[in-house]
Amino acid sequence: MTIRDTWANRISDRGMLYLFLLPTFALLLFLVIFPLIWSLYLSFCEYSANAATPPVFVGITNYSSLFREREVWERFVITGKFVFLAVAIEFFLGFGIAMLLNREFFGRGILTTLFFLPMMFSPAVIGKFFRFMLDTNWGIVNYLLGRILGIPKIAWTTSFEYALYSLVLVDVWIWTPFMILLSLAGLASVPKYLYEAADVDRASGWFKFRYITLPYVAPILILAVLFRTMDAFRFFDLVYVLTDGGPGYATQTVPFYIYKLAFSFWRTGRSCALAYVLLIIIIALSNLYITYLNRLRRA
Repeated sequence: MTIRDTWANRISDRGMLYLFLLPTFALLLFLVIFPLIWSLYLSFCEYSANAATPPVFVGITNYSSLFREREVWERFVITGKFVFLAVAIEFFLGFGIAMLLNREFFGRGILTTLFFLPMMFSPAVIGKFFRFMLDTNWGIVNYLLGRILGIPKIAWTTSFEYALYSLVLVDVWIWTPFMILLSLAGLASVPKYLYEAADVDRASGWFKFRYITLPYVAPILILAVLFRTMDAFRFFDLVYVLTDGGPGYATQTVPFYIYKLAFSFWRTGRSCALAYVLLIIIIALSNLYITYLNRLRRA
């Protein structure tokens, strides 16, 4: 009997399964669990990553001071405004386009593919692309608006008035295809015989949309809004590339402000505390969506 046969007899199938999964669990522990626990500990400490001193435990001081500072609330207002505008526009625009694409017509496949293309590119690359397009002096957008509509040059990314809306515009361009994709999946799940029965009864288009389409598509639409809301609250890359949080703090979303606290001001403990506050808000909103989704399924 060889050593291999001895080990094979001693280890059961379940034990062999755990043995193969052990490297994956170890990697997950190192890359995800440990940084999560360590950052949670740092959120209760006074600590700077570029200092030679170790973390000093200060309790909930970082958390309590966050809610007393006006600049933190201003960043949450900016983030909330961005999330509401971006997700709302993407939802209605994506669902409307999906309703049109759900019909049979010539070129439908090519048109659908073109609509999905923006979602395939890196947001950082798209941010650079739009930074050139929206440039005040030589951007193509201002050139076309001036030549076609006679509108004077607009400082899209460098003015307090338009900078946040420029971010919303770019985010809508990238993520509306995601809403289209999920909406098309929901529309494809509606049984065709329900529409045929409604046609026999001479039901109106609004009746079919209200009592057939919407009840079947609503759960998937809520999931789409949930995913986009969670992702929009973590909005960072486009801010960094397109506006760098400017002008002033006009486009400093909470994730970008966390980045500034951590790597510009080196207030590591405070940035970790703000990151966990944002995490709690995202979890709370997700629970609201899921609760409503469960009620909708039971209805």
